[in-house]
Amino acid sequence: MSATFRRLVVGASLLGLTVGLAACATPASSSGEAGSDAKSIIIVVPTTVAGDNFIALAAEGAKEAGKKSGASVKVYESNNDPQLIQQNIDAAVRTKPDLIIGVSYSVQEQLESAAKSDPKQQFLLVDQAASVTLPNLSSVVFKEYEAAYLVGVEAGLLTKTNKIGVVGAVDSPFIHRWIDPYFAGAKSVNPAVETSAQYVGGDNPFGDVVRSKAQAQILAGNGVYLIQAASSGGNGGTFEAAKENSIHAFGVTTNQCPDAPGTVIDNNIKRVDVGIVDAVAQIFAGKTGGLKVYGLAEGGVSVTALDPDVAKSQCLIADHPDVIAKVKEIKDEIVSGKIVVPDPLAAG
Repeated sequence: MSATFRRLVVGASLLGLTVGLAACATPASSSGEAGSDAKSIIIVVPTTVAGDNFIALAAEGAKEAGKKSGASVKVYESNNDPQLIQQNIDAAVRTKPDLIIGVSYSVQEQLESAAKSDPKQQFLLVDQAASVTLPNLSSVVFKEYEAAYLVGVEAGLLTKTNKIGVVGAVDSPFIHRWIDPYFAGAKSVNPAVETSAQYVGGDNPFGDVVRSKAQAQILAGNGVYLIQAASSGGNGGTFEAAKENSIHAFGVTTNQCPDAPGTVIDNNIKRVDVGIVDAVAQIFAGKTGGLKVYGLAEGGVSVTALDPDVAKSQCLIADHPDVIAKVKEIKDEIVSGKIVVPDPLAAG
């Protein structure tokens, strides 16, 4: 496996999006009190927690699940080297916790192999569906594309030039979960909208601020007024370009509005913490194996506009109650099934 491919694999937990950082084959942190009968959880992440909002949220979710279930929690950090991820999973298996959690498909192969080899150990794969069916291996995935559709609705209603765009990390079916529904949502409320996408590429597509900014500059130069940032650690570059060109952007995974005040309108929220807390509770209740899917209906994805505290979010969408009302209406139609948002990954 080439170094470039490893970067792509690890990075594509998008948005989920991960960026390769320093490795640590020992626990990064722990929480909870371990007694002789206490439960225990180990979460293996493909990068470090610091500097990646998706990974940090996953770690927070595991710790919250530990608090609710009375389990101790240890976080094993890695980088984008599969050998180091393997070392962490091996170390976790030797510890024999009640549950081992692996985050993103960059850990999928190693986690599935461990689950096959140790049928008495419970595993949870987050942000990727397992490719094998095992009673001791559960999976959690998210419908990012449903929230992307809502962000697109906002873009279609708020664009001043009838041009919107996306800065994506790479041109892949997974990244198109943030692109195609965004464009579809915009056109559903504004058929005159023109769409365009630019891709970061290079050796570090999920963490290159400079290249992300350059792609956003191209979109701005072509009259794009609203840009969806979909390049993970590179999103800051998109925000910089938007600010310099007096246009606006959308963030991902968590609330990124405070990162660029006056520039970010809203965020495609991915509540990986909600998915982990719920999945851990089910596993500890004996409901193991299978796939758990979290979309708008389950509270696994959303937009900041629908947060009760949107007024405190520093997101520009708070100044548009009429748009928020429309987003709420369309969200309800997606949940009810009246609107079906296709999954670009399934089509790919």
